[in-house]
Amino acid sequence: MSYEATFRVWRGDADGGELTDFQVEVNDGEVVLDVVHRIQATQAPDLAVRWNCKAGKCGSCSAEINGRPRLMCMTRMSTLPAGETVTITPMRTFPVLRDLVTNVGFNYQKAREIPAFIPPQGVKPGEYRMQQEDVNRSQEFRKCIECFLCQDTCHVVRDHEENKPAFAGPRFLMRIAELDMHPLDAAADSGLDRKKTAQEEHGLGYCNITKCCTEVCPEGIKITDNALIPLKERAVDRKYDPLVWLGNKIGLRRG
Repeated sequence: MSYEATFRVWRGDADGGELTDFQVEVNDGEVVLDVVHRIQATQAPDLAVRWNCKAGKCGSCSAEINGRPRLMCMTRMSTLPAGETVTITPMRTFPVLRDLVTNVGFNYQKAREIPAFIPPQGVKPGEYRMQQEDVNRSQEFRKCIECFLCQDTCHVVRDHEENKPAFAGPRFLMRIAELDMHPLDAAADSGLDRKKTAQEEHGLGYCNITKCCTEVCPEGIKITDNALIPLKERAVDRKYDPLVWLGNKIGLRRG
């Protein structure tokens, strides 16, 4: 079964643009990206859109569909209100390059600022051993496809451009949390306090745990509950608990 739908797509570049309407055929079982490709093929061959796998694993086709950050390849037309105009705009948090394509370089810059896993002294890679519970806890965060929808929807940077230099965003605070939870990460032995740097260098305190990042994650990662809140608790515990402070001073407790 097929039907006609109205798509309202943002067209333009860094200098400005506007929403343009397209009447386009939609077939049963299609996703939004299918329809965008049909618009390219039949009406707007110069429409810029970023995509790759069309299977929800590369994170390339992020956009805002009816105002909500989503992957176009994972948004079925059947889930959108029937008969209503489908509005597609680029991710609002990042600078527009052209049409639906944005410059997400901010995210790669933040990724470079986070120190990588630091292996323990005297243990070769093939000799790493972890409890299955620890593997399971951090494995969830490894599901991230870096679509940057969580970064896009986070109002700390979405509504406040001035916060970008001081705030890594949920995707990369989650990365810090993963490393801080890793039982083999030897950051502390090298003088790196991941909890302290999360708070002082990557803006953990800016996050007010509204869970908007979790709501848009296409992989269903519980970013707020399983990464950001525990990281906040550990950071506060280390900084403000007088017993922890005393224990650290006399060497009774680390990490």
